[in-house]
Amino acid sequence: MKWLSHDEKETKALGAMLAGKVRKGDVVSLRGSLGAGKTVFAKGFAEALGISEAIVSPTFTLVQDYEGSMKLYHLDLYRLSGEDEFESMGGEDYLYSDGVTLIEWSEKIDDMLPEGTWYVDITIGDDLTRTVTIEGGRQ
Repeated sequence: MKWLSHDEKETKALGAMLAGKVRKGDVVSLRGSLGAGKTVFAKGFAEALGISEAIVSPTFTLVQDYEGSMKLYHLDLYRLSGEDEFESMGGEDYLYSDGVTLIEWSEKIDDMLPEGTWYVDITIGDDLTRTVTIEGGRQ
């Protein structure tokens, strides 16, 4: 499915919509260039899970976990070199977790993502709108 987002509020609403569809154990791959709106999407997603903490991209800590109606693991792999580094940090545990795992810059571990992963692609348009495409998920 594809949507056009005109502002942060609409991008957050799309995150909230997806949060209503995920189940424990799901992985959500967030893809897009710097500034595309991945963290904004993650904020809407987290709010819909009842998480009231401020959601920031865990670029330096790599992982941040939150308690809500489901446990949320928010990963940012921007600084990682690839799959070997992900494995050495114990990253595979987050792909098969007791909550839902949201991964920014997941392109770095594409071959490791489990079957049933949700794929969210956010692209910036010429007029600064965002095209948000959501595919996948477990059937």
